Amino acid sequence: MFGRVLWVVLDSVGIGEMPDAADYGDAGSDTLGNIARQRPLHLPNLRALGLGNVRPFQGIDPHPSPEGAYGRCTLASPGKDTTTGHWEMVGIHLTKPFPLYPHGFPPEVMDAFEAAIGRKTLGNIPASGTEIIRELGEEHLRTGYPIVYTSADSVFQIAAHEEVIPVPDLYRMCEQARKILRGQHEVGRVIARPFIGEPGAFTRTSNRHDYAVPPPAGMLLDRLAERGVRVTGVGKIADVFLNRGIARSLKTRNNADGMARTLEALASETHGLIYVNLVDFDMLYGHRNDVEGYARALEEADRWIPTVRSRLSDDDLFVITADHGCDPTTPSTDHSREYVPLLAAGPRVRPGVNLGTRATLSDIGQTVAENYGTTIGNGQSFLSSLGK
Repeated sequence: MFGRVLWVVLDSVGIGEMPDAADYGDAGSDTLGNIARQRPLHLPNLRALGLGNVRPFQGIDPHPSPEGAYGRCTLASPGKDTTTGHWEMVGIHLTKPFPLYPHGFPPEVMDAFEAAIGRKTLGNIPASGTEIIRELGEEHLRTGYPIVYTSADSVFQIAAHEEVIPVPDLYRMCEQARKILRGQHEVGRVIARPFIGEPGAFTRTSNRHDYAVPPPAGMLLDRLAERGVRVTGVGKIADVFLNRGIARSLKTRNNADGMARTLEALASETHGLIYVNLVDFDMLYGHRNDVEGYARALEEADRWIPTVRSRLSDDDLFVITADHGCDPTTPSTDHSREYVPLLAAGPRVRPGVNLGTRATLSDIGQTVAENYGTTIGNGQSFLSSLGK
């Protein structure tokens, strides 16, 4: 039905708590709804696609004639992090969540890591990346010890000044950590977090690199590769899937760069899947409880949508969704267990179709799979509901 699919993940843009949210400490979380209550949102283009028809928000009413198909997806897997959400999109359902370390990593992990890299470490606490380099960066410069920290996500992060531990050396440390973090300590991602600058003015660079757990075989990107369908990843997509099934990867610095790179991909990739993650909602605003920043980022993405739609070909499908929530209005800086929006548009998409509440994010992956003549292990396709 569609020659090209543009699939955009608005990282952490949740649309209301799931029934089990309280089990995750997320009762009352509602990323879009709570932001709209605190700060009026101007999202006319998302509203035109049917965002307010999924459920109304303060200032965002249902559209009388939505131009897209609309619904919401349930996260079927346990957890609420990047890897869990993205893996579920491509058909992988977890039976248990990736491990979290709210009190830092245990001695058996840190002792093995320090032995492997031949030096001590600093930190080993949950922290904001910008805050921990501000607090420990000067000691790092003095000692040469890398800064290890985690977050509310299942991550082992290593920060180092590029002039103290060169980026290739930092990457090797991450590779050693990835080998150690197996079994019960198999975190979703090991992340290199290089920075530059002087005390009081440290800044992280674009040389971040993620080392994810290898996805199980048979997920959507594997199936598309088997069919000869070209996949272009924009943002951290290639890192999440270890480049599996991805023919071209466009790294991004921020949302603005991600949106520009997406338009670049639309201009050059005439067939296949363009799979995009816009990360600033989560990384810069959700985890820092920055309501105003989150709201501005939503409005910037909304203003970009007409440009995207103007670049769509007659046989393109444009899908917008998210991977979890990260409500910046709650005391927690953690991700939140929320439904995510599902919007679909394109010249061949029947407008105003209510896709309802989908049982899993895998429904999106199954839809893409069916479109290209294959199938994945989980999810129910809604492809037949989209056609005019």
